[in-house]
Amino acid sequence: MRFIGLDLAWSRRNRTGAVALEEDGTALPQACREDLREDAQIVQFVRTWAGDGPALVAIDAPLIVPNAEGSRPVDREITRRFGRYCAGCYPAYRNRPGGCVRGEEIVAALAREGFVQEPMVQRHATARAVFEVYPHPATVSLFRLSRTIQYKPRSNRSLDFRRGQLKRLRHHLVSLEHSEPAMTMPPLVKSKRLGKLAAADLKRYEDLLDAAICAYIAYYAWYWGPPGYRVYGDLAQGYILVPMTAWMLTRLQAEA
Repeated sequence: MRFIGLDLAWSRRNRTGAVALEEDGTALPQACREDLREDAQIVQFVRTWAGDGPALVAIDAPLIVPNAEGSRPVDREITRRFGRYCAGCYPAYRNRPGGCVRGEEIVAALAREGFVQEPMVQRHATARAVFEVYPHPATVSLFRLSRTIQYKPRSNRSLDFRRGQLKRLRHHLVSLEHSEPAMTMPPLVKSKRLGKLAAADLKRYEDLLDAAICAYIAYYAWYWGPPGYRVYGDLAQGYILVPMTAWMLTRLQAEA
C-alpha cells in the first residue's frame, strides 16, 4: 500500500508538490517533489510510486465543481465549521480563466490508471482511490491548533515571518514520528535551511510540506478507517475529507 499526496497547483504555470509514503509511513527521498508542472508529470509521479498496486491519492484541490459561480456547499460548510480556526475554504467555481477545473482533469487521467474517486476509506483495506483533502482544517485537527499556521503568502507577511511559520509547520510534521500512525520525513526535508531562501524557493518548500500533509491524511484515514475522519459534502456537489482526532471531534461537538 502506498499513500500519495498532491498539492495541486490550480494553474499549469505553477509547480505542484508531491510526496509518497510507504505503508509504514516512511516518505522516500526520491518521492518528494516540488517541481511538477504538467499533468503528464503528475500522473507519471503517481504511476511510478503506486505502480499497479493499491494506493490512496489525496489531492489538495477541488475535484468536483458543478457550480459555475459562487462556492460549493462543502466550501461553505468547511468555512462554517473551521472558519473560527482561520481554516475556511476559498470558493471553488468553474468559470475561472482557462475554462477548466484541473482537479477534475487529473482525476480523469488517474481513472485511466485504475483509480476510482472515493472518499470513504475503509480501515486497512486494499484500494486504488483518489479523493479531495484540505490541509488547513487537517492541521488544526492533527496538531490541536487554536488557529492555522500562517505560512501562506500574503501582502502583509514578510519572508522572515513566513520562514518562521514554515519552521513551525515543519516542527509539527516531524512530531508525527511519535504519533499513531507515525510518518517519517526524509532528512533533506527535515533539515532544509530556510533562512536564505528566496520567495520562489520558499513557495516550493511550502508546496512540498502541503503535499506531505496530504499524504499523511491518506495514511491516517486508511489507518483508522471511518472513525478517523469526516467527509463533508458529497460526490454530487463536491466533498472534502478531514482527519478527525478525538480532540477535534470534542471541540466541534461543544461548539455545535
